[in-house]
Amino acid sequence: MIHSKGYAAQNAETELAPWEFERRDVGPHDILITIAYCGVCHTDIHLTRNEWFPGIFPMVPGHEIVGIVGQVGEHVTKFSIGDRAAVGVMVDSCRGCDDCRNGQEQFCSVSPVVTYNNLDHYGMPAYGGYANNIVLNEDFAHHISPTLDLAAVAPLLCAGITTYSPLRRWKVGKGHKLAVVGLGGLGHMAVKFGVAFGAEVTVLSTSPHKEEEARKLGAHHFVVTKDEEQMKTAARSFHFIIDTVAADHDINPYMALLKTSGVYINVGMPAEPWQLSSFTLAMGNKVVAGSGAGGLPETQEMLDFCAEHNIVADIELIAIKDIHTAFERMLKGDVLYRFVIDMATL
Repeated sequence: MIHSKGYAAQNAETELAPWEFERRDVGPHDILITIAYCGVCHTDIHLTRNEWFPGIFPMVPGHEIVGIVGQVGEHVTKFSIGDRAAVGVMVDSCRGCDDCRNGQEQFCSVSPVVTYNNLDHYGMPAYGGYANNIVLNEDFAHHISPTLDLAAVAPLLCAGITTYSPLRRWKVGKGHKLAVVGLGGLGHMAVKFGVAFGAEVTVLSTSPHKEEEARKLGAHHFVVTKDEEQMKTAARSFHFIIDTVAADHDINPYMALLKTSGVYINVGMPAEPWQLSSFTLAMGNKVVAGSGAGGLPETQEMLDFCAEHNIVADIELIAIKDIHTAFERMLKGDVLYRFVIDMATL
């Protein structure tokens, strides 16, 4: 077994604190990554506090992981010691179900293993990236271009792929009007990708003060959703709306902003169900769609796209001892745009 250290929640009522634990030894097809940075996702708050479903404790969160390969198994061919490597929301799957065979391993229907709050195929708890290392099969790690800032790459492994994937699936691009609800960790990546794909991008926000930042990110327009006149002007304007907000909210006002046959894409995953009239969908042939992360091939495609177009997340680097403050600031929307933990501070 490999000695590891990180920050864990011992139960849903306790704050994250230093904790030492063990990971499995490096197997023939495994690599060990020495973690350099780990992004802080809103999911980390939901799961450590049991806000979605009962968790497996102690819980080491973190699924936006980047670092350097420190060990390789004897049959590893994809990585060498010293390579940059990234890990996202999953670390294993069955490999044989329809989803796995179609590059949608995150939806494995047989034996998916998410990066933390799960049991792995060895019967051990899977621990995430708020730690000094991680061991996983090489197939579930990704290559990172040396041209990209390593710390700013970390959020691409969740916020990046979560927004990239649906925009690609719906072929959002030139000639399309795209609106982004929320300008947080996911929202700012949706703006960057939407602009890079050639769409005309509008940010929908309750906060007027975010307009300057939205335009710096490349947004062409900004709508204050609390302003009734601005919302009336924006009615039936957008081919696509991507909703990145994790807090509970009413989507009905936004549905009125879709064009006929418009698509409303949910990636924010609020805890409470949406209330939506069937007439809202029928009057305009509108679609409400969901999207969850991305599979292995698409995640590498996204990282390669980011290298080609010099796209990374806008981050605030923090020491791991400040994670509680980071959580509280995230809940207030007080971060531009993603906290990333410097694991050198562990």
